[in-house]
Amino acid sequence: MLTKITTAFETRFGRPPTLVVRAPGRVNLLGEHTDYNDGFVFPMAVDRAAWVAATPSGSPETTIAALDLDAEARFWLEALPEPQRDWADYPRGVAWALQDSGFDLNGMAAVVSSDVPMGAGLSSSAAIEVAFAYAWQQISGFELDRRGLALACQRAENRYVGVNCGIMDQMTSALGIAGHALMLDCRSLAAEPMPLPAGVAVVVADSGVRRELATSEYNVRRAQCEQAVAIFSEHLPGIRALRDVSPADLERLRGHLPEVVYRRARHVVSDIARVQEAAGALRRNDVVAFGILMKDCHVSLRDDYEVSSPELDRLSEAAWEVPGCYGARL
Repeated sequence: MLTKITTAFETRFGRPPTLVVRAPGRVNLLGEHTDYNDGFVFPMAVDRAAWVAATPSGSPETTIAALDLDAEARFWLEALPEPQRDWADYPRGVAWALQDSGFDLNGMAAVVSSDVPMGAGLSSSAAIEVAFAYAWQQISGFELDRRGLALACQRAENRYVGVNCGIMDQMTSALGIAGHALMLDCRSLAAEPMPLPAGVAVVVADSGVRRELATSEYNVRRAQCEQAVAIFSEHLPGIRALRDVSPADLERLRGHLPEVVYRRARHVVSDIARVQEAAGALRRNDVVAFGILMKDCHVSLRDDYEVSSPELDRLSEAAWEVPGCYGARL
């Protein structure tokens, strides 16, 4: 990929790039839809990534060629347009978020390419965002740590692109380490890299079913979680998110929730507990226990959060029957 994107940059702009940035996609082992509920997640970076080759343009103008789409976008940092609902909203959104945070950006000439499959649940958009955020940091020379870059990318996706994602995807792309899962506290942003046990591999299987996050039920699920918190707060003063609701409180107050909102909350509360159990299992190299928690997570996502599909169910169920497979989930 390095040779491919460098060659493409030289062909398009007639000179070599000043820098090449690589930002990985991610897969989430446990803790699904818990990030925007201030919970814990257990993702890891994958070996597929977004690549950006770039050089300063010498002006506020930015030109980006999308190698995989055979498309090009041009915009001026001093007059960013409203979202266009196209692929370039992601780099434009990152520029908007960084400038809105007070950073002065230099324009760039860039080529972007990615082998993270789009719409496959591997956070292709977060990889693009983090790659451009780091490229702009290097070209513009401002100080911001990896967590700060991840937060800027999340803000770009929330406020500019229009997807109410949590922080997990961007944090994993920015902080992921090869061979390690990342135990991430989405409230404090504390991150603990945890090595996978020897002889264990994570396999990502593609169902072939694609989704569009911004037009899916994602924002509906998030609103249902917020509705649960609003109702719980009448009985549990001081709570800020579903992270603050215990399984006992959930059952005690079940009657105050609409049934569908109760089931959404039950998934989140139980999955936050599963992540914490899984961290202990990984510390003691108990991959059997970890795998059982993955299966329980899938069932919860299928039945309570209702975000599975027949294809994902069959794929997971088939994996559960494979000798040597400790666990599988959507």
